[in-house]
Amino acid sequence: MTTKKGVIMHNMGIVVESLDDAIAFFKEIGLSLEDRQMIEGEWAGRVTGLKGQKVEIAMMVTPDGHSRLELSQFLKPKVVSDHRLAPVNALGYLRLMFTVENLDHMLGKLEKLGARVVDEVVNYENVYRLCYIRSADGLLVGLAEEL
Repeated sequence: MTTKKGVIMHNMGIVVESLDDAIAFFKEIGLSLEDRQMIEGEWAGRVTGLKGQKVEIAMMVTPDGHSRLELSQFLKPKVVSDHRLAPVNALGYLRLMFTVENLDHMLGKLEKLGARVVDEVVNYENVYRLCYIRSADGLLVGLAEEL
């Protein structure tokens, strides 16, 4: 007997400027480092289309073990564009959203790492308090506290 699996997302990837800073930032949110390694070689370029690539990755995992975030710092070739400060209505724009238990406490911890609230913390229909923040590296991250 065979069973048919549904689609299961393994991870979401983000290219970062500093792998160490990004690891520290996402650890503060509550993710843990699952693996860190160098990816290079002819096979890697066949997957990504970047011949001769050398990239260090860190796989972060959520506390429940179901979601992963792959952070990548490209050493070779150099990064060719930077979309971190594009407006949120730009095509292909990327942001992550995390549910947190105490939004004010989390903001205080992340501000010590250089994060800042994009505009303000809002109350969404008395269901969530939420905001967007920018990490010190400029990554856009949403935080939501269930009310």
